[in-house]
Amino acid sequence: MGIVTPEFGLIFWQLVIFGIVLLLLRTFAWKPILSSLKERESSIEGALRMADQAKLEMQQLKAGNEKLLAEARMERDRILKEASDVSNQLIEQAKNKAIEEGNRLTLQAREAIQNEKNAALAEVKNTAAKLSIDIAERILRRQLTDEPAQQQLVDSYLKEVKLN
Repeated sequence: MGIVTPEFGLIFWQLVIFGIVLLLLRTFAWKPILSSLKERESSIEGALRMADQAKLEMQQLKAGNEKLLAEARMERDRILKEASDVSNQLIEQAKNKAIEEGNRLTLQAREAIQNEKNAALAEVKNTAAKLSIDIAERILRRQLTDEPAQQQLVDSYLKEVKLN
């Protein structure tokens, strides 16, 4: 059983060696390991803070982009409404101008028709007067071929004319 139960000297030297190794490790290994772990922990914390900050900035940028998109949509809608209003005004102005032009042309046509009608009536009157004069002249020539008939006609006209 000598293999399973260690002797006192072996345990003593193992404890001394373990203490020396522990002292050496504490002096030379634990401080650099702990400082590197602390450094790593602080760098991870910093990275997490930066990630949170980047996430916050991304949310702010996203909100800003959504606001810009909303403003752009509102501006687009306003411009489209203005364009629609302007086109409706232009169409209305064109309609009004066409109606006014049609009324003006109708009035001019009526005036021209009236002028032509008056001119035609005047010409008919002139023609009728010329015909009446020609007919009267022919009748008078026929009736006044002899001297006593002429004298009788002059006398009858003189009677009809009232002297002032």
